[in-house]
Amino acid sequence: MFNSLISVVCFFIYELSVLSIIIFVLGFIDELIIDLIWFRLVMKRRGQSRAIRVSDRFDESLSGKAAVFVAAWRESRVIGPTLRHMTQQWGHDALTIYVGCYPNDPATIDAVMQVAACDPRIRLVMTDHTGPTTKADCLNRLYRALCDDERRSGVSFRMVVVHDAEDMVDRAAMGVFDRAMDTCTLVQLPVIPAALPDSRWIGSHYCEEFAEAHTKTMLVRDAIGAGIPTAGVGCAIARPMLGRLSARRGMDGPFDDDSLTEDYALGLEIAALGGRSRFLRCRTPDGRLVATRAAFPSCLDMAVRQKARWIQGISFQSWDRLGWGRTMLDMWMRMRDRRGPLAALALVLAYLTIVWNGVVLALGLVGVNWPPEATLPSPAMRAFLWLMLFGVIWRAIFRFGFTAHEYGLAEGGRALLRIPVANIIAIMAGRRALWSYLRTLRGHAPRWDKTSHRVHPDMPDARATA
Repeated sequence: MFNSLISVVCFFIYELSVLSIIIFVLGFIDELIIDLIWFRLVMKRRGQSRAIRVSDRFDESLSGKAAVFVAAWRESRVIGPTLRHMTQQWGHDALTIYVGCYPNDPATIDAVMQVAACDPRIRLVMTDHTGPTTKADCLNRLYRALCDDERRSGVSFRMVVVHDAEDMVDRAAMGVFDRAMDTCTLVQLPVIPAALPDSRWIGSHYCEEFAEAHTKTMLVRDAIGAGIPTAGVGCAIARPMLGRLSARRGMDGPFDDDSLTEDYALGLEIAALGGRSRFLRCRTPDGRLVATRAAFPSCLDMAVRQKARWIQGISFQSWDRLGWGRTMLDMWMRMRDRRGPLAALALVLAYLTIVWNGVVLALGLVGVNWPPEATLPSPAMRAFLWLMLFGVIWRAIFRFGFTAHEYGLAEGGRALLRIPVANIIAIMAGRRALWSYLRTLRGHAPRWDKTSHRVHPDMPDARATA
């Protein structure tokens, strides 16, 4: 009886390992195609976008009025330093910074008012509801405030730039946005997470993920003409396109206020309407990458909550909201975007298989004959295992290379050591996203399950707010 039970368990473990290997192999082939396209781009233009000239005169006048949207819920710790840095870096008179706050968040309101008292370009906007709602709901309130200002002044804005309350903006970014709006509808700049000395394993694991995504994957999407999903920070949208999106929704703004990842949906919706989207990697004359810099969550719980929100919005909500697109290219990109839960499942199965085989090996060393002969890997299975191992090594090389290029060799080495940490966070986030999504199916409205933020360590106010 016991041997029969063990045989059944071994059979199921074997089948689950086959499933995990298939998922990994398909994922590796998918990523390999992206790698090959990226290699071709590197050979043609060294992986850099050269369509936009970056001037060393950062105080040049803008071609039209620009707005910055910042949604803030319980951001009293970071919003002050962020706004001060933003106004110092972007001294343009044609700029208005709209900051959305909730009436039941007096600490954030007070922090915004302190900075607004020193710079009239900052406009505090109160939401219609107590918080939290969703970030998209807050952004829609800012959009309505912008429309009110346009009606009063009789002058329309040219573009809207979206940022988060903890972002450290680049001095050259506004000029890049202004020039790009001559030919583009949406522009996304790279995001560079901070390598946090006090959170080498949790907060810093975002470094390698964004380094690869914003050095390779997004450049490939830009090159092949796929829709560019915005990161929700460091992106600019042409004002007329926001008007079209708002009219299309027939509601009070262009953002999907029930979505947890309105930034992702916004980029794909703009592409569906025929807007030209670009992901731009530009450097200043002194060689600095024009990008948004930010410090990401430094504790496990916050990192899991943030990634769960991303998975829920991109992998679950967008299925019925955005569909699969009209072309094979759209379908391919959306399948890539929504593979988070499948990847988490594959990781769980892989780790279970590793643990089980470790037990089997240990028992074999003491003379216990496990598993039964029928569950031993076949030649085909062993070939797939070797392919899977090659895929893991290939991906590790890329992870090291992109991270080392952006942060140095030491951080590149730590990126390899953080792979198990990133996998565990992905598994925990996938589980949380699934349960949260099931709650919405039972009628629970999505809420802004936001994370607490910290000031970027390079920001002048960092020590004062630490």
